[in-house]
Amino acid sequence: MNAPKSNNPFAAQGTYGSMGYGYAAPATAPAPQAAPALVYDVTEADFQARVLERSLEVPVLLDCWAPWCGPCRSLGPILERLAEAYGGAFELAKINTDEAPNLSAALRIRSIPLVVLFVGGRPVDQFTGALPEGQIRAFLDKHLQPPADPVQALLEEAAAAPAEDAEAMLAEALQMVPGHPDVTAALAERLLARNADIAEVTALLDGVAEADRGERDAALRKRLALLANRPAGDPKALAARIAANPRDFEARFALGAWQVFEGDWKAAFDNLLEVVLRDKAEGRPDRERARKQLIEWFSACPDAETVSHGRRYLGMYLN
Repeated sequence: MNAPKSNNPFAAQGTYGSMGYGYAAPATAPAPQAAPALVYDVTEADFQARVLERSLEVPVLLDCWAPWCGPCRSLGPILERLAEAYGGAFELAKINTDEAPNLSAALRIRSIPLVVLFVGGRPVDQFTGALPEGQIRAFLDKHLQPPADPVQALLEEAAAAPAEDAEAMLAEALQMVPGHPDVTAALAERLLARNADIAEVTALLDGVAEADRGERDAALRKRLALLANRPAGDPKALAARIAANPRDFEARFALGAWQVFEGDWKAAFDNLLEVVLRDKAEGRPDRERARKQLIEWFSACPDAETVSHGRRYLGMYLN
């Protein structure tokens, strides 16, 4: 009985052994290894076990090569490196086509290097020629889960971890990639949350190359500048002045500075938003001063939701 027709360019009627294509494995084919390596050589004798049957459990990339093929010699090390980089997402089987004429005929090999991806016991895609590594990764990623980024994994774990554990994870990630901008910023935010020394946080940020610093770094440095300058006045006295006279704008500016210094960004925004709302003087100088101060604080605030709230009300009060 013939197998169903396939659109695959090298699919043929008949069987690869019992799996469905036109090459019958010798009866002496050895049993599959219990735990094969990520990269291994195969022959006609063990093709069914080590490629077809193995691909039922994990994708197998078949590298069809020959000793006389120059492009094969340049492609092979790239495929081997990717097999290690993908950490078991696929296995690389290598077959010398000069030593596998029957299988070469079954695969309809006309040009090498030929690389075929087997999944679920069947070929699902292929390419010919010595492609650059980036194109091979794109080929693999169409069918496979890309390799996990350990630094990104630690960042995600740290975001949901308790403070002490998060700091340890982020420090570990920085050891993997010193000066990583996102890891550095995340660790700096954790340190600021527990009132770490300003010099320590500044030194941490300075470990990122200037060309790699972005908006997050700029916001952190603004926070550091605010923390480095302790505001004048007594917060309790300033609050009492505002309670007695809601239009005491100087008290609102001064108390807002204290609230930013202490990390109560929403209260600081609300104080200056009251200035924007209440200033009815000709030219509204305090309103404009509050608007500029709010915009500066928005760029330093670490809480996106609080910033969104402040921006929304600022827009409403200015209209």
